[in-house]
Amino acid sequence: SSKATVSVLYWLNMTTALRKNRKKRGHVSAGHGRVGKHRKHPSGRGNAGGQHHHRIWFDKYHPGYFGKVGMRHFHFKRNPVHKPTCNVSQLTNMIPETDAASAKVPVVDLTNRGVFKLLGKGFVSRPIIVKARFISRIAEKKLKEAGGACVVSA
Repeated sequence: SSKATVSVLYWLNMTTALRKNRKKRGHVSAGHGRVGKHRKHPSGRGNAGGQHHHRIWFDKYHPGYFGKVGMRHFHFKRNPVHKPTCNVSQLTNMIPETDAASAKVPVVDLTNRGVFKLLGKGFVSRPIIVKARFISRIAEKKLKEAGGACVVSA
């Protein structure tokens, strides 16, 4: 970018003698043709005329630029439901260290960990009691097969 800055500065500070236009002095239309004439913005500025005199160009290179599609949705919320999830395979890592060694069935409260839904990927090797707001059908089946239980908490 420093090279670009230098070239821009060079262009700004360039002497008149070095400009291309010097060569065109004395030639009436300076390379812009006699018939068409070099006018400021003959076809409008920017995207002007997209539905009028530039219609063919717009339809060819930007199909579907104009118009609407679908229904309007007022007050659209991008993320209306906050439901962090975790899988059955992650439960063994969530067992508290005090309960991990003991023989009693550990209780894992997922809502305290900021997880709202338990999903059924993976497997459980030992019985665990899981508290969660939402539990998938497969996760519940796997926990019960291992001898654990599901507690749905609000």
